[in-house]
Amino acid sequence: MKTLREFYELKYAEDYFNFFEINFDTHILNVKRFHIMREYGTLIKKGLAHFKSDEERLLDFLKFTLIRVYADYKNGRSPSAAEVWGMYDKGCFSCAQKGGECAC
Repeated sequence: MKTLREFYELKYAEDYFNFFEINFDTHILNVKRFHIMREYGTLIKKGLAHFKSDEERLLDFLKFTLIRVYADYKNGRSPSAAEVWGMYDKGCFSCAQKGGECAC
């Protein structure tokens, strides 16, 4: 049985897919690696607190979240630059360029 400790030792995107025994297209992973892993990280941070008390359920959550993110990109999802780089996290693009909070 896989453990959470083993999960936390994973380093590369391929390691995550192999750990959960998820088939993947190496071309898709090579082209969309950054996008897939960034979105995966964002989603697991949001859901992590719900499963902390049950390691088996947490590992299931981690696996199915990766499957979902990968499927989105496999089926043609293409994020905008704003999504990838978080351009609008601090408000509008103009204010973010100036390095401050949105003043609009």
